[in-house]
Amino acid sequence: MKKILCILLVLPMLVPGVRALADSGVTKTGTVAATFLEIPVGAAAVGMGGAFVSVANDVTSLYWNPAGAASLQGTEALAAHMTWIADTRYEFAGVVIPLGEVGALGFSLTSLTMDDMMVRTVEQPDGTGEFFSAGDLAAGITYARPLSDRFAIGFTAKYIQETIWHESAHAFALDVGTTFRTDLFGGLTIGATLSNFGTTMQMSGRDTRTFIQVDPTKMGSNDQIPTAIEMNSWELPLSFQIGLSTTAMKTDDLRWTIAADAVHPNDNNESMNVGTEFSYLDVLMLRGGYHSLFLKDAEGGLSLGIGLSTNTLFGTMLIRFDYAYRNMGRLDNVHVLSLGVRF
Repeated sequence: MKKILCILLVLPMLVPGVRALADSGVTKTGTVAATFLEIPVGAAAVGMGGAFVSVANDVTSLYWNPAGAASLQGTEALAAHMTWIADTRYEFAGVVIPLGEVGALGFSLTSLTMDDMMVRTVEQPDGTGEFFSAGDLAAGITYARPLSDRFAIGFTAKYIQETIWHESAHAFALDVGTTFRTDLFGGLTIGATLSNFGTTMQMSGRDTRTFIQVDPTKMGSNDQIPTAIEMNSWELPLSFQIGLSTTAMKTDDLRWTIAADAVHPNDNNESMNVGTEFSYLDVLMLRGGYHSLFLKDAEGGLSLGIGLSTNTLFGTMLIRFDYAYRNMGRLDNVHVLSLGVRF
């Protein structure tokens, strides 16, 4: 009870600052590219309301906080599928390989895809007979290392690509994360991460090519001078997050974890994520949380989840299945499935 009371005392100290920033009325929504990088990854994290920066205890740490990869025991792999809004599909796959005292190495691949769409024009609103596709992709390589028995640091280098029809944009970015475990409140863990610090994105492709007449008053001038339309460049969705988590209760059979994250993005107002997890024998996990607290115009926010973990016949491999549901308000509700293995 002392741990719970201490956490309940600490969290309200963070709330006024987050609430004041969230009510500032200044927002840059819709002013960055590659917003698919902000979609939460993994059923465990989504089930806990996205309060996962300091927890980061599975392969999705490659997304949430690369420093968490240093704490994983054995080689772990995970694949996650999410039915995202507007009939899009979000996929994540990652693997973490421990390297002993050297640290840990991780690889991840993220994609957002959708069905092909019909090309329509003003002259042919019912379609031209052509179809086009759009999608996003991010590939990352992570290195994490514990610097002491309490402190770990991790880095992720990412290649990012967005495509639509014949156009594409590319960027490179870096994530940096840390975790620090204290003796406060029975093992309070502090996590912090800076995500998507990198280059800008600018669309280009064959559809930006056009022909112009430079100067119709000059002899020999014609209207077939090739040129390219220069597109605007856009920043990546840079985000700074800091989180707290602790085991509020632990017995031989049960473990109760609570967590909270404060989020500071460059394309929206500040908000908080909160979540909790009840674990029975590390076999059955029940989760709940809330995304985007204090964020004006946020859609929904409630998340619920469940996880099952079991050893294989000879105990050489651990298999874990997780499911999460996230309410998205007026938008389609989101369902997330994750399957992980540990060797």
